Amino acid sequence: MGHHEGVITGENMRGITFKIMDVVLHTDAVHRGGGQIIPTARRVFYAAQITAETRLMEPIFLVEIQCPQTAVGGIYAVMNKRRGQIVEEIQRPGTPLCTVKAYLPVAESFGFTADLRSNTSGQAFPQCVFDHWKVLPGNPLEAGNKANDISLAIRKRKGLPEEIPPLDRFLDKL
Repeated sequence: MGHHEGVITGENMRGITFKIMDVVLHTDAVHRGGGQIIPTARRVFYAAQITAETRLMEPIFLVEIQCPQTAVGGIYAVMNKRRGQIVEEIQRPGTPLCTVKAYLPVAESFGFTADLRSNTSGQAFPQCVFDHWKVLPGNPLEAGNKANDISLAIRKRKGLPEEIPPLDRFLDKL
């Protein structure tokens, strides 16, 4: 893994700070080079990630949907199935048209347009654009929640060992 990737999924880290409180370096300058310090520091940073309240973040689309007022119920049905969150519903004065704005996790967007069309008789026209990152609820280190399931799926896709490395893997070598 490179210097930006976290220990859980090997993905880029966001919103993380490491504070080095104390360090003791070897008195001999030959043992203070990057080749000696970086691998040890990396193990410490990985161990810190495992002991911290590490969370996954997922990308969220802002979806704007144009439709007649009669199709809004179908939009709500599709959004509820896909962890979507309606944030605004704007009626266009003098027309039967309405604009619905919602947040939709990118992971839930596959097949979204077809699903939306089938639930609104083809009357809803969505546009998706990346909007923000959101913390995925649940501890990715604890089995039985969505964050853990996603972590394991990412590790499998990347060819990483299925098991998230235990803490002692990093502490044994320090």
